[in-house]
Amino acid sequence: MKQIKFFYILLFIAGLLINGCMFPTVKLFTDASDPLKEYVLEGDETEKVLMIPVYGIISDIPNKGIIFTEPSMVQDIVSQLRLAEADPDIKAVLFKIDSPGGTVTASDILYHEIKSFKERTGIKVTVEIMNVAASGGYYMALPADFIMAHPTSVTGSVGVIFLQPKFYELMDKIGVGVTASTSGKNKDMGSPFRKATDAEAKIFQGLTDSLGKRFVDLVIEHRKIGPDAVENISTARIYLADEALMLGLIDEIGYINEAISRTKELAGLDENSQVVVYRRVEYPDDNLYNTQSRYGALKSPLIDLGLPDISILNRAGFYYLWPSGVDGN
Repeated sequence: MKQIKFFYILLFIAGLLINGCMFPTVKLFTDASDPLKEYVLEGDETEKVLMIPVYGIISDIPNKGIIFTEPSMVQDIVSQLRLAEADPDIKAVLFKIDSPGGTVTASDILYHEIKSFKERTGIKVTVEIMNVAASGGYYMALPADFIMAHPTSVTGSVGVIFLQPKFYELMDKIGVGVTASTSGKNKDMGSPFRKATDAEAKIFQGLTDSLGKRFVDLVIEHRKIGPDAVENISTARIYLADEALMLGLIDEIGYINEAISRTKELAGLDENSQVVVYRRVEYPDDNLYNTQSRYGALKSPLIDLGLPDISILNRAGFYYLWPSGVDGN
């Protein structure tokens, strides 16, 4: 009898988890369809600083899980900026960035959205770099009025990388091939099924150099750095916070509470102004170091193998990305 009851309990739970089947109105986990809500982290004055965590690889692709869906980083951040724009009490936005970068287009979209948000609203925008804000993570920070880095932060990597998966050597070993008929000699350039020609490699390098120059030019425009610093950052290397400060990539070194104080100061706010976040769920004992913004109540997969989520890198394309900064979080 106990086994029968247990079977029916499992059957009931399975029905709840199957989206749109037995119980379409019942939802166990939050996902991208749930609205963002405001939660106060500290302060009790009317005027507010919105803190937006930026965590992980920058992408405009939603993350679809077995049970729930996470919105893409681009979708989530733009949604938060739209909410902030509609709230007259939001006087400043602080981005807390911990990202090695991502795709060129997604990084550029966030750069554009943040820049446009500032121009439309006049709201002050600041950045606190946590572990890393490299490549696209730094690119999106460029419109900020003030950039602060944690004393142990890594930033820089001002450049672009073209990633291209290759399978032809493996296919040769197992005796499998692909034949392509094209309407032009460059139509299948970048194919993972054959080695690139010298002419194709030159084309890809030219595209990569052009996108890299765009990045460097934007750094010059926003950070007003001198020729020596330009030459240094054009190597696309990474820097610790003190080196980044010396080159003019950041304005100050400090902790998150100091970044909040500087943000309030720039916006002319009282020190006791509220610091708020937008989340889809409420977290017990929430605080400034919570990185959860776009995730639901269950962030991890049912079985966590401890492997990095780098599925985005399986796609050929151009990336404002520091590859060594990609981890399993």
